[in-house]
Amino acid sequence: MTSPRLHASSRPLQFLTFRRVFGVVLPGFLLFALCLSGREAAAAEGKRDKPKPYALVFGTVWTPDNRPLYGVKVKIRRADKNKAQWELYSDHNGEFAQRLPAGRADYLVWADLKGYKFPDGKQLHAGDEVKVHIEGDERVDIGLHLK
Repeated sequence: MTSPRLHASSRPLQFLTFRRVFGVVLPGFLLFALCLSGREAAAAEGKRDKPKPYALVFGTVWTPDNRPLYGVKVKIRRADKNKAQWELYSDHNGEFAQRLPAGRADYLVWADLKGYKFPDGKQLHAGDEVKVHIEGDERVDIGLHLK
């Protein structure tokens, strides 16, 4: 016995349902989701605040022989405070950068060598603190010279 052949026009009902779902419903859903995300993005953009202004202290840590030094802890505090408010490390170029609140203020910046091991085994000492005066939203470049 041979099984009867199905004609091209007699597709199974499941195939038609699957095709209908993915051919009509899915594109409609995607269009709806796209419209919603556009509306939410427009609402979020309206609520987005202006970025706050800031000052930037940018500096380099230098060895006694004027080479940049990596991995040194740098501390920053307001001149009228006793405790450091920001701590960061110098990068492979000896550089560091820290955002500070914009506005008139004085800050002290220094290198903290506690626990730092110099690659050559030399003993280094921290240099003087550097006083930084900020007037507004500006960039100030400094150098921390170790002894």
